[in-house]
This record gives sequence, structure tokens and C-alpha cells, in this order.
Amino acid sequence: MAETASKKTEKTSSGGRPRLMLMDGHSLAYRAFFALPAENFTTATGQPTNAIYGFASMLANTLRDEEPTHFAVAFDVSRKTWRSEEFTDYKANRSKTPDEFKGQVELICELLDAMHAERFAVEGFEADDVIATLATRAEAEGFEVLIVTGDRDSFQLVSEHTTVLYPTKGVSELTRFTPDKVFEKYGLTPAQYPDFAALRGDPSDNLPGIPGVGEKTAAKWINQFGSFAELVERVEEVKGKAGQNLRDHLEAVKLNRRLTELERHMELTRAVTDLERAAYDRKAVAMVLDTLEIRNPSLRERLLAVDPGADEAEPAPVVAEGVPLDGAVLGAGELKPWLDQHGNAVLGVATVDTWSLGTGAVAEVALAAAAGAAAWFDPAQLDEADENAFAQWLADPDKPKVFHNAKGAMRVFAEHGWSIAGVSMDTALAAYLVKPGRRSFDLDALSLEYLHRELAPAAAADGQLAFGADEGAEAEALMVQARAVLDLGEAFGDRLEEVGAADLLRDMELPTSTLLARMERHGIAADRTHLEAMEQLFAGAVQQAIKEAHAAAGHEFNLGSPKQLQEVLFGELALPKTKRTKTGYTTDADALAWLATQTDNELPVIMLRHREQAKLRVTVEGLIKSIAADGRIHTTFNQTVAATGRLSSTDPNLQNIPVRTDEGRAIRRGFVVGDGFESLMTADYSQIELRVMAHLSEDAGLIEAFTSGEDLHTTVASQVFSVERSAVDAEMRRKIKAMSYGLAYGLSAFGLSQQLNIDAGEARVLMDTYFERFGGVRDYLRRAVDEARATGYTATLFGRRRYLPDLNSDNRQRREAAERMALNAPIQGTAADIVKIAMLNVDRALTEANLKSRILLQVHDEIVLEIAPGEREPTEALVRHEMANAVHLRAPLDVSVGSGNDWESAAH
Repeated sequence: MAETASKKTEKTSSGGRPRLMLMDGHSLAYRAFFALPAENFTTATGQPTNAIYGFASMLANTLRDEEPTHFAVAFDVSRKTWRSEEFTDYKANRSKTPDEFKGQVELICELLDAMHAERFAVEGFEADDVIATLATRAEAEGFEVLIVTGDRDSFQLVSEHTTVLYPTKGVSELTRFTPDKVFEKYGLTPAQYPDFAALRGDPSDNLPGIPGVGEKTAAKWINQFGSFAELVERVEEVKGKAGQNLRDHLEAVKLNRRLTELERHMELTRAVTDLERAAYDRKAVAMVLDTLEIRNPSLRERLLAVDPGADEAEPAPVVAEGVPLDGAVLGAGELKPWLDQHGNAVLGVATVDTWSLGTGAVAEVALAAAAGAAAWFDPAQLDEADENAFAQWLADPDKPKVFHNAKGAMRVFAEHGWSIAGVSMDTALAAYLVKPGRRSFDLDALSLEYLHRELAPAAAADGQLAFGADEGAEAEALMVQARAVLDLGEAFGDRLEEVGAADLLRDMELPTSTLLARMERHGIAADRTHLEAMEQLFAGAVQQAIKEAHAAAGHEFNLGSPKQLQEVLFGELALPKTKRTKTGYTTDADALAWLATQTDNELPVIMLRHREQAKLRVTVEGLIKSIAADGRIHTTFNQTVAATGRLSSTDPNLQNIPVRTDEGRAIRRGFVVGDGFESLMTADYSQIELRVMAHLSEDAGLIEAFTSGEDLHTTVASQVFSVERSAVDAEMRRKIKAMSYGLAYGLSAFGLSQQLNIDAGEARVLMDTYFERFGGVRDYLRRAVDEARATGYTATLFGRRRYLPDLNSDNRQRREAAERMALNAPIQGTAADIVKIAMLNVDRALTEANLKSRILLQVHDEIVLEIAPGEREPTEALVRHEMANAVHLRAPLDVSVGSGNDWESAAH
């Protein structure tokens, strides 16, 4: 069994020696890259992070397990080294570095810098040479040395006090190579390893071996003659064909020997003693991880847990310096007096709820004031006076409150009959407006980044909780959170002003969160019987597709196994090969669709149908499980997921129900009008993103196409193809529709060619012709990217920013992804803002008109309402007016409205 690096008993330093750990950064990053699939580790801007994530995970684990006192990482500078000068073909056989890997080493260096880890990169030398030099010096100075590398040449450095940790399974399992382990593996001492490597050759470095001579023969010769030098001296004694081959290739082997010897005496700018581990810049570490959208809390915890400064530092402050947290656990009759004393100040609010458990009850509440006072209470323990005082304070618009995710609090407080007003700040929404590209808005992470504060209860000098053990850690932790919410609110107030987003928060996002909370509580009625029938229908279609797939293959196989599907498609059926991947040939939807056009075999088409039906079955199954006791589905709307400002929904996701397929429309029939109401109404904007693009570009031709009242795509097609409108056929219209929407999403000529199934040249001609007719659109798209590159961000009509630092990246893949976002963000973001304004205006108008009809859902550009008896006509008139006048564009907004007993029949 392999000796693994996680065995703590094997790493104990003998004689109390200081311990230096050296890592080969490039080698380990490359292994991490191939150990984790890039498609699962990519930021919103298209930057892969799999190598970074794998390296950081291995780094955290190794620092934890080995506990080095000193640490450094060495990197290669380029392939041009003293070895390549001596042997021009050195490593010449190595394939081009994958595009997905490029740039990740630089980002790893940013993480190491935030951890204050020393790193080396020396022109003309490899990372192995740096490591060999540092290891040699360190051992001479009394250090124990650990070398973490994926390069076997490092085995020559192994000694009594130097151990190599060599990855044997990705980067998660390291084998310890001691002198005994090297001998067990190769039958040689570490000092003999370069001799052995020279005879064996190294295909990875393009060092030629000796024909007919493998590892066993090479090891035998070294043991027989004692060393490479002795073997060369007595080369005529080597018998047989292998001996002749050795003599024929002796000069090449001598060169191998020079190249495999690591340089141990480089001139380095830092001494070994300079490599002592230092405390992290924890804020910088958090910022690097946030920028790379690495949200895994386990990885963060492991990285921070090995911070050398963590044990020595004072406990992280739980409030701003100089302001104590004067907390109190309140019992019955104590909340009202506390609010009488502190309730006129701005208070931070934190809650623990059990909504996820289905009860919707608030289990705990904490309040914190800027002066340091804090309180915790259990709503179930309030007396009548307390409850009335708290309800009045919550509902008072003149009593300012700061929440982290106010919408969630509104939803659960409503279960107690409490409403919330006077929310002056929502720190989750504020963080989103300040940095919309991040993927997590956890309070802990925001506190660390903006307040330099970890949310942990303060410990008293005696090690007990500051408020005494009898009150409990939970109460104290929640009060600490409430204080962090309050302080973050103050910090974000300035940040929002700096980025011009204060009005967005006050006038759009906070009112939207209040409306969404009500919409979530309302939910939408569901026809369980209909949905169950749909689930059975899709389940039957899945089984039928499985049967047909087995028949097409000639035998049974697991349709869910990519490996088995590859064997059937490309092995047994010998269908054309698709894109090569690490595990074979891709069988994703695009590949199957391509295969369907390349062969008469029906299996690709069956597989596509199987996947679609399986997806629909899962969707309907999720909807059925989501029906609450009141017979309604209560989705959760998210304001901080899409960087463009669009809303999304989860639990269940109502935005992934197809709207243009028969199956999708059938599913929508399962959403019905509820008791006490007469119908559902849907209202949406027609071609809103294209209207926004016309407004932003000020292109007269495109604006005229909208204001003419004619079909937009037909009108535009007649201009692009220079034909009368009556001569525009369906194919022309299809191409122009794809073009128009594609431009709003940053579509390239290649992307358009893929979408229309035409060659890239034809797509380019089509785009050029379009731009000749609509030069304003062309100029706007160019201007949008140029301005964003200069400022670092795009902005909607309402000032919502999207930061795109990768616009100036040296990495082409990242830069082009950012350019597409720069084209898309202002258009899609403005459309999303308009929909929010429309929702708010419709909701306000319904209240002012004293109508009982209400908004239930917002899906993309569509609003779904539930209409009270006798209110259809006034509600429709109100909805049309408020939506059409949400904002005045050069290309006027157009609203479509429909009504019916279910979501589908209410379509228009």
C-alpha cells in the first residue's frame, strides 16, 4: 500500500528541525487542470478556474497535513532554459498549452501573494532547479525539506532529511518518496536516479531512450556498475544487442545525463530563512476567491485554517474598533423597553427562520444599534406588549432598518402577521449593485471583505462566551450578525454613492424586493391532477425512447452513461467522430444534433428525444413536489443571481418551462386560477430588447421599422435583402430574426453561422449587409465595447453597472467573452430594469384603484396576474397603460395581454 502524505506520524520533524516545503507550481497546476473538468469551474466571464481550484485545494490540504514553518513555490518562466540551449529538441514534443489553462498560473500567483507565500521564477532555469538549490541549502542549514512536485527528476534530491511528495491520483493523493521508497520503487538510491533516468530516457522531456532498454535493464546496469560514469568507462563490457544499442546511443545518453541533473547552486535573491511563513492578507485572499467565483465554503475554511497568523492574532473583532457589543438575551416583557430605548436609531436586523423546513416560523431575531447595544429574542416567547411593540416598529416607515436579504425576512415575518416598512438598506442587494458579477452574497464573506471581520462570537478572557455560557452561542452569534449587517449598511451607503447606484437601490431594488415577497407568499394555484398526468406522459415517452434506442443499437445499454453511448455511437455503429474530449468523443446535445445531420442512423435523434422527455419529466416532477398545502406553488425569486439585473426563480424554477413547444404549453396548463379569482392574465413586452437596442443606437432605420407598425423582421429583411416586403420569404425573415436578436447578445459571425447552419463567410456577408443598412447599430456596438474598455464597466439607462475587467485581458478567450457581455449587458440590463419598473407601477396602480387583482409571477419579460371577479377590463386597461409608459423609448414599448383560466390559455 502506498505511503500517503496524510499520515501525520510520518511527517514529524526529527530533532525539532524547521520544516521547509517547496512546491513546483506549474507542474501541480497542470495536474490540477487535468484532474478537474474545466466546464465545471468557469466564471461568468468565461475564465476557467479548475487548475486554480485544484491547486488551492491541494495547497490547503498539504499545508494542513505537513505544517511547514517555511514555504515557497517555484514556477517555470518559459520553455527557453539552459537545457533547451544545450539540446534544442528538449521538451519540443510537448503539445500546445490548452487555452483553458492559459492565465490560470498568473491567477494562482495572485492567490499566493495574498497568502504572503514566497514564490520564485528565474529566467533560463526550471522550477526544479530552483527547488534543488533551495533544498540543498536548507538541508545544509538544518532544515527538514518537503518537495511537492509531479516531476520524477526530483527523486534525486531525496535524502534522510528531504522527502518528495509525488501526486499519484490527480492532486488529491500524494505518495511520500523517502530513500527507502525510492529504493522500493526503482531498486536504486536517490543519488543513482539521474543515472537511471538518463538510460531510460524521458518521453515527456523528449529525451531519447535506448532501443530495447527499459527501466529494468537501466536499473540493472546502474547496480552492476555502481554509477553512470563507471558504466560509460566500462561500456564495452555490456554484452548482447542491448549493449551494442547502448554504445550506438552513448552520446545521446551522456547528454541525457547532463540534462537530468538538477542545478543545485543557482544564485537566488532570497535566503532559506527568508521563506518563513507569514500571516495572510485575509481580505485579499477572500477577494481573489470572490473574483474567481470560488464559493466552496470548505475550501475557504481550509485555506484560512492554515493561515500562520490565525493562532497568534487576537480574536477577530466582532464590532468596529472601540465599540463594544453590549448584548442582551431578552425574555418576556423585555423587548418593548429595549425598543423604547433604542428603536428610534437605525437598527441592524438578523433572523434565523425555519422556512426551509416548511413551517415558515421565525425561530430567532437579533437587533443591533450603532451605539453597541444588541438584543436577541425568540418570537414565540414574546408577551402581548412585546409583540405589539415589535410589530409596530417593523411596520413603521419612519423607523430605519437594515437587513441582509430583506425579502426573506418579509416572507417569514408575514407568517406572524407582521409587515416590514422603513428598510433603508439591504446589504445583499447593495453588495450586488456594487459588484454584480460575484456569485455569492453570504453575510460572512461580505463582512470579511468589507469590514475585515469574521463573524464569530467574541471570547472572554476566561474562554467563555462574552455574554456567559448560559445564554448560548446561538444568541451571541446572531447578535454579531445583526451588528455586521448594520455596519455593512453604513459601508455600502458610501460604496453605492461612488458607483452611482444609490437611487437604484432605493427606487428600484428595495421596492421590487417588497413586491416579490408578496408574490412569493401568494404563489400560483396548480392543478395536481393535470401535472401528474403530464409526468406519466413524459415518463412513458422516456421509456419508449429507451426501447427505441436499444433497438437502434441492437442491444441494451445505459443511455445515461456517456462511456457506453460513446462505445455504441463511435465504436459499434462507427458514426462520424465528434469533438474529442478527455474521456472520448462528446455526446452533448449539439454533437447529437450534428450527428443527426451526418448519418441516416436514427439513434442520435432518439437520444435527443430521450433527453428532452427526461428533462420535461424531471421538471414536472419538481413542480408536483413543490405544491404546498394551500394547493399553490410558491417559487422564490432571486434579485442577485443574474449580473444584468434580470430576475431568476428557484424552488421551483419557473423560467425553464419551454414556452414555444407543445410540451411546454401543456405544462403551463397546470398553472390555474385560484379560488376566489376568475382568471389569470399575462402581459409581456414585444421585442423589448430590440427596442432597447434601437433606442440606445439611435439608428433611424431601425426606429422607423418599429414605428411603422409593420412586422419588424419582415421590414428589416426587406431592407437588408433589398426586396419588397411582399417578397420576403420565411427563410429571409428567419435569418434576420436570428441576426437581430444575436446582435443584442454579442453574437459573432461564427455563432450566427452555427445558429443558421450556414458557413461563416455567408454569415459575415449577412452581418456586413445588415450593418450597411443599419449603421447606427454597428456604431453603437463598437462604441459600447470601446467605452466599456475605457471605463471598465457598462451601464443601463438607469445606471446599473456591469464591471468587465477582462476587456483588457491578455487572454483572448476571456477578452472576447467580456466583449460579448459588453454588448449584451446594457441592452438586457435595461430591459430587465424596465420590467421591474413596470411591475412596480402596475402594483401601485392596482392599489390606488382599490382593485383586488394581484401580480403572481414575473418570468423573463412577462407578468402573470390573478384577476378578481369583475376586474378583468379595468385591470387590463391599467396593465397596458402602466407597462407601455414604464419608460419612453425612441422605439415605443408594445404590450401584449391575454386572459384565461390557466397560464397557457391566458397567452396572447
